[in-house]
Amino acid sequence: MKKLKTIPKFKSEDEERDFWAIHDSTNYIDLSKAKRVTFPNLRRTTKLVAINMPISLLDNLKFLANKMDIAYQSLMKMFLSERVKKELHAKR
Repeated sequence: MKKLKTIPKFKSEDEERDFWAIHDSTNYIDLSKAKRVTFPNLRRTTKLVAINMPISLLDNLKFLANKMDIAYQSLMKMFLSERVKKELHAKR
């Protein structure tokens, strides 16, 4: 049986998300002991937003997203998230 590594304590969800993005969970969790669960009362944590933007901007976003092999909506969320974090930290 493989010796599992200890999962570190995280200061934030962002820190945890960054950690799991580059680490293999099978080194930390014994999936053979996993049990199936359901969450029937979960609510959406996202909200649909419609925005108008220049076609050229949308085309450029799609081009970049295609190069990165991700959906352009995901790329838009990444860009917005990064900029909002930057602006919030700059105001302090």
